[in-house]
Amino acid sequence: MLPLSLLNTAVGHPILVELKNGETYNGHLEKCDNFMNITLREVIQTDSDGDRFWRLSEAYIRGNTIKYLRIPDAVIDKVKEDMTKSRNSNNRGGRGGRGRGGAGRGGPGTGRGRGRGYGSGRGGHTMD
Repeated sequence: MLPLSLLNTAVGHPILVELKNGETYNGHLEKCDNFMNITLREVIQTDSDGDRFWRLSEAYIRGNTIKYLRIPDAVIDKVKEDMTKSRNSNNRGGRGGRGRGGAGRGGPGTGRGRGRGYGSGRGGHTMD
């Protein structure tokens, strides 16, 4: 499960964010971007000692200051379900797709690596 897909699924849900400096933010996730910068609404900010609290209507948190995020289990379960659904829809069964195989690859001398066919590489060895 990728962190950004988890964050995108958590939009609208309550989360707890702890920063590297020890401050915590509790609020509803409003937005997130690819750098994990997030915007929270209806926020309660706590200082690093846990002594003081502030109520904020909105808070923007830069992604590189985040130590960890606590996300509700329901959101995590939803992401897991979505991942299994996407895997099942992508699984076509049978043969084909990517992987090993020689069909349409050409004859000797067209392979990759060492020792495949004649006329490739350094040795000057050619097929007579």
